[in-house]
Amino acid sequence: MERFVIEGGVPLSGTTGVRPSKNALLPCLAATLLTDQTVTFSDSADLMDIASMLDLLRHLGVETDGEPGGPLTLRASSLSGLEAPYELVRKMRASIVVLGPMLARGGRARVSLPGGCAIGARPVDQHLKALEAMGAEITVDHGYVEATAKRLRGADVVFDMATVGGTQNVLMAAVLAEGESVLHNSAREPEITDLADLLSKMGARIEGAGTDTIRVRGVSSLAGARHTCIPDRIEAGTLLMAGLITGGHVTVSPAVPDHLEALLAKLRAMGAAIRVDGGAIGASCLGGLNAADVMTAPFPGFPTDLQAQFVALLTRARGVGTVKETIFENRFMHVPELARMGADIRVDGNVAMVAGSDLSGAPVMASDLRASACLVLAGLCAEGKTEVRRIYHLDRGYQRLEERLQALGARVRREKD
Repeated sequence: MERFVIEGGVPLSGTTGVRPSKNALLPCLAATLLTDQTVTFSDSADLMDIASMLDLLRHLGVETDGEPGGPLTLRASSLSGLEAPYELVRKMRASIVVLGPMLARGGRARVSLPGGCAIGARPVDQHLKALEAMGAEITVDHGYVEATAKRLRGADVVFDMATVGGTQNVLMAAVLAEGESVLHNSAREPEITDLADLLSKMGARIEGAGTDTIRVRGVSSLAGARHTCIPDRIEAGTLLMAGLITGGHVTVSPAVPDHLEALLAKLRAMGAAIRVDGGAIGASCLGGLNAADVMTAPFPGFPTDLQAQFVALLTRARGVGTVKETIFENRFMHVPELARMGADIRVDGNVAMVAGSDLSGAPVMASDLRASACLVLAGLCAEGKTEVRRIYHLDRGYQRLEERLQALGARVRREKD
């Protein structure tokens, strides 16, 4: 295993790049299962999750060219096996999005229930209920979802709750279904719109992506396409907060300001100066930050994937801020680790109350992807040395983060445990 060793107290300064969105690229890669033609991505991110998805797609018969971190070309001339086994799926929950494309194109699928971060239950019942409404016969047995359908048919689908993965899975299934599907209470995240953009380039007929009602008129087949995924809004937000937590000024580019408006509004309310220039966003603060209250919510609300990093930022603010987590029930596991560094945080149910405090370096352990980013941010502003262990979580979502932080002036290095 590897760890980060961080010597805190250095204000970060400069401009850093943002990689293509992991959460957009993963379902877009799965969408290549829907066609026997070539799909090319202009760029990608060198992440464990991307590598895991490519391994899974190759197992299903997809030919791939290129490596994570650069351009990728995929072609599913034919599908083999139509089974996504546990040993490949267990590494990340996003792998469940192969279910819809496999079923739509191949008529059957056997997919292991997914693994991933231990941040609470993320059930797939909404995925399965919607596919059943479209004519699929589904059973869940010994940890596997088994689904069959000669051809899916269009249906009115009503999600009980807005689900990003469920919307993506059903959207991909609907593009090859017979007739029209209407997806009600759909997730509105930018990653949904990005997937719909790719599918439309492939010949799908989709209206309403980015709203809570998506209409899909099924087609008999899809073509190949070229696509550039959106910049990673979570990575951009993390890097902006890394600059602020150290009292520095960081600019991220490329980025889409509209994708980060909930975060940027909170940072402005705390006293940060936010500069937007086209696809570049800068953040700085000369007079310190004031505490603020946030509540996570589906897009366009405050992202749950930035909650842990925001908790770290609040430790450096004047006053007491509260963070209410409404998406996942087990996403404050970073709090005990921050407490080891001197953070003054009290958790009551799904609310964390964070008082401004001085942090001191300490050995800490990451529990999940975004918690690892939170602890890195805390280490950047803490006095002394911080060791963040189990950074394999970090590598699932941030491409060589230490190198980009070093370029901004941070004293951070990767070491073997």
